[in-house]
Amino acid sequence: MFGGHTVTIVVLAGGQGVRMGGAKAFRELRGMPLIEWVLGAVEPQGADIVISANEDIAAFEALGFPVVQDAIPGHAGPLAGLHAAMRQTQNAWVASVPCDVPFLPGDAVFRLLEAAGESDAAVAVAKGRREPAIAIYRIGVLSRLEAFLAAGNRKVEDWLRLLQAREAVFEDADDFINFNSLEQLEVANLGEIP
Repeated sequence: MFGGHTVTIVVLAGGQGVRMGGAKAFRELRGMPLIEWVLGAVEPQGADIVISANEDIAAFEALGFPVVQDAIPGHAGPLAGLHAAMRQTQNAWVASVPCDVPFLPGDAVFRLLEAAGESDAAVAVAKGRREPAIAIYRIGVLSRLEAFLAAGNRKVEDWLRLLQAREAVFEDADDFINFNSLEQLEVANLGEIP
């Protein structure tokens, strides 16, 4: 419960992981899968948590949270995961976080909700850089999202712009480091980043 609002957090793990040679979520950073770092950050925030995944469903279910699969065909990206979560929740808000941001601040969802206020959405911004996959949405935008996706749109930034998303400002850009390659993970595992 967030200030009288209930929130569902969807951890986006539905990508194909091409650059990671397979499911990015289960690649390890310092001995722990990336997705477990993210779950550890969001679980204490007291919201409902679901995982958006389209492959290795049993492995994701073993993490102990419900798994939702894209209803939009053809690997339509993060917005398809958001759409899947919105379709199954009864909560007033849905927050999205990717599975590859292990240092996500423990208060990220609280701060997104606070920034959203009376608007329909808010997005995280760190050192002037927007983090489009880390955002929160009022459930009432679901029909607009369906129309947006049905028109062939896929870019999260375009969706946020359409909603005139407010910004939740964070000071430390390192909190939003994400991993897109095995090389990045190898460097991190050698202790070269926080």
